[in-house]
Amino acid sequence: MAYDEGHATLMREELFDIIGHNTITEKKMFGGLCFLLNGHMVCGVHKDGGMARIGKSREAEALRIEGTAPLSFTGRPMGGLIDLSEDLLEDDSRRAAVLRLALKNAQSLPPK
Repeated sequence: MAYDEGHATLMREELFDIIGHNTITEKKMFGGLCFLLNGHMVCGVHKDGGMARIGKSREAEALRIEGTAPLSFTGRPMGGLIDLSEDLLEDDSRRAAVLRLALKNAQSLPPK
């Protein structure tokens, strides 16, 4: 897996601070590491930064945060998913803002 373990640690600790240690699970996928809540992807890290599943209704709000962009692993934007720059991952305030949006999205979905 090609991702920065330091970025994974930052995301993991932020998620645990927001929602708690026992509710977030981890799964290796997409060539990186994803964090899940009730079986739903919240966010993850990959070789060039990270990504977050914020939902289509929160996409415009998330894209106003510096360091975000539409996610397009396949060359086409994937609705409700955003790409996170390495700079954003290293910024406590911006990282927390994105992760809160992603957690809101995951909490709005029924458990798997």
